[in-house]
Amino acid sequence: MPSARRRVLRWRLLRWGIIAAVWSTLALVLVLLWFARDLPRPEDALDAVRRPSILLRDQAGAVVATYGDVVGDPLRLSDMPPFLPAAAVAIEDRRFWSHGGFDWWGMLRAATIDVVSGRVRQGGSTITQQVAKNLFLSNARTVRRKVQEFLLTLWLEHHFTKTEILEIWLNRVYLGSGAWGVDAAARLYFGVPAKRLSVWQAALIAGLAQRPSGDNPRVDPAAAAARTREVLAAMVRNDALTPMQAEAAGAAIKIVPRPAGGGWFADWAAAQAEKIVPPGTDIVLRTTLDSRLQTIAESRLRALLDGPGVHVQAHEAAAVVLDAATGAVRALVGGRDYADGAYNRATLARRQPGSAFKPFVWLAAMEHGARPDDLVLDGPLRIGGWSPADFETGWRGEVTLAEALAQSLNTASVRLELQAGGAGAVAAVAHRLGIADRLPDLPSLALGTGEVGLLELTAAYAPFFNGGHVVTPQAILSATADRKPVPITWLAPRQAIDPDLASMMIRMLAGVVSHGTGRAAAVPGRFVAGKTGTTQDNRDAWFIGCVDGQVIGVWFGNDDGTPMRGVMGGGLPATLFREIASLLH
Repeated sequence: MPSARRRVLRWRLLRWGIIAAVWSTLALVLVLLWFARDLPRPEDALDAVRRPSILLRDQAGAVVATYGDVVGDPLRLSDMPPFLPAAAVAIEDRRFWSHGGFDWWGMLRAATIDVVSGRVRQGGSTITQQVAKNLFLSNARTVRRKVQEFLLTLWLEHHFTKTEILEIWLNRVYLGSGAWGVDAAARLYFGVPAKRLSVWQAALIAGLAQRPSGDNPRVDPAAAAARTREVLAAMVRNDALTPMQAEAAGAAIKIVPRPAGGGWFADWAAAQAEKIVPPGTDIVLRTTLDSRLQTIAESRLRALLDGPGVHVQAHEAAAVVLDAATGAVRALVGGRDYADGAYNRATLARRQPGSAFKPFVWLAAMEHGARPDDLVLDGPLRIGGWSPADFETGWRGEVTLAEALAQSLNTASVRLELQAGGAGAVAAVAHRLGIADRLPDLPSLALGTGEVGLLELTAAYAPFFNGGHVVTPQAILSATADRKPVPITWLAPRQAIDPDLASMMIRMLAGVVSHGTGRAAAVPGRFVAGKTGTTQDNRDAWFIGCVDGQVIGVWFGNDDGTPMRGVMGGGLPATLFREIASLLH
């Protein structure tokens, strides 16, 4: 009897065990179905939509800025140098080739290190898990996301070989600065395809996956170099390199600072590209930017603002360097620091140019027959209820046009404006030379009371120095869209003023620098010509001039229009012009 009871009990236990197992399995299936109900289709994610990229290079070919998502050529492992995938495996998932998608020992080791250090120092995710998470899922730290990552990891290991999974990772991993995949990163950071990476360059790129911003060579070269050495050491531990090879690669590390120009110039050039390149395409632009000159202009401008500018309450400035013959913009600085705000004072701000507008008055007068040696009266003048006056007290009487421009005499400027036919005639000359802004039809226009932008004013000076041809500011030398050349049509310079009159203007503008208000702009041994400009209460100060065929425009002032302390065009602006001009070559 007892044995019969035991048999009945065992049968009942077995039956309930089977029932429990069935229901547990069903429950597990239901739970997994619930977690998988909004699981993304892996096939779709492998062809995920990305933002079109814009990559800008300077005139020498160096990358200066990127926008959108930069993607290189899709590569097979056989297309890459063997140390590139070896570096990725060594630093990200050293047992990648042997585990089934999950490295339980690696996760335990990483968790232990994190607990001991009190912060997250190592990740335990395998490369397969990273593909599942980064390609298909969000970064949300939820149970559902972790279960979905588990399911997708199993799916990837079942549907792809190890080689294919590693290829997906290498081609799709985010590596900072908008670069997706090792080929894009190689081109972005080193200017070469991934096929031509050296050992240390491959180690640097592999090391970016964990902290693409913190270890980015463009952001922190020292951190990038330190991370590269960590990867080289991991490659030695994983038998991918010998200690001697790692030591040689570490000694070869040389991270070149990113060229200047990824700010105001890049934004302006990218906006120009929108007019010529089909939307939704990957764009590569070769620009007119001279990165060396851009660096000089940015650093000198900031030094003047942080030095003498502090004492005279000059808080902002802008500068432009433009080729007089073609309109190619070689440098463009829109403010003190692009990191403080992307507002471009060189292209967007509109301020009164003061006496920097006077060359258009002189040209209008000469087109009506006046010549540099003719006399014009500097004396009291009243037009209705308005009486212009010079900055300096006293009157000079009759002076030549050349001397009146050199000394920036206000009443002489107004008289020449009247002689040329009035403000409307002067505005027409300015518009013909490239000033696009609307100008007031008032006698005070002769003193620069209309508002203009620095870039357009600088370009409008170019005809004085190139034989009388109007040029349009240009940023793009060549372009490709989806790797196909895009025709670039520059607006050809067109004759706008008589070459003889342009020569006369050069001689008079040279007098401004040699013995007039712009003496601070003189560069020993170089021919310099230009004009100062200062507005009422010293709210704006300008110098626009030319040296060696390059027109340089400079503005100092404050965004809110508050006055500076005695800053005139012949002061800080002329000084910045000289510092930039002296380093031209």
